[in-house]
Amino acid sequence: MENTESSVYSAFIAIFRRDLKLALRRRAELINPLAFFVIVVSLFPLGLSADPPTLLRIAPGVLWISALLATLLSLESIFRSDYEDGSLEQLALSHHPLPVIVMGKVAAHWCTTGLLLTLLSPALGVSLAMPMDKLGALVLTLIVGTPTLSLIGSIGVALTVGLRRGGILLALLILPLYIPILIFGASAVDMAIADLEVAGQLYLLTAMLVLSLTLAPFATAIALRVTLE
Repeated sequence: MENTESSVYSAFIAIFRRDLKLALRRRAELINPLAFFVIVVSLFPLGLSADPPTLLRIAPGVLWISALLATLLSLESIFRSDYEDGSLEQLALSHHPLPVIVMGKVAAHWCTTGLLLTLLSPALGVSLAMPMDKLGALVLTLIVGTPTLSLIGSIGVALTVGLRRGGILLALLILPLYIPILIFGASAVDMAIADLEVAGQLYLLTAMLVLSLTLAPFATAIALRVTLE
């Protein structure tokens, strides 16, 4: 039993490190979602108003929608390159459980996308007139919500990775599932700005994360096997 657990852990770490190294080598793919996030958020003060009360009112929705779309933009990188060079099929045929391999790849995707978006968010929150003492709520909601975006997104990528133009279909499949995360994430930040209790929204975001961690790797693994057949 211990040897099996050690093998599973080693497989997760190996896939995680491999995908991190590949992401760091493809700097354009790494920078694109971050640049998109910064540009979209920065355009709102220019296009709407530089009035601080107006910016503060729209800040939660703008930041969360931008983070969601930036994550969606990067989702195909989870499996696309491995599918194209044939290594995804080899990983699926390995003796390691495919859900563990999926978890390693999703964890690497979150570290190179969701985590970096979260680290950028305080600076962008300040640009939208958010008070310094409310930035913690923004970071907390993103740190809980963005892994769920990656986990749910991996299911859609697994279903569409074999399609030549799967990006639009991926968006159609995934965006409806992202809406609850967007609603509770933006609502929590909005209520924090208004000095109201945000525990309820955070509990719901955490529940969605736990549910995604439990189910998404297996659903993604099944979708990958269907795609590779």
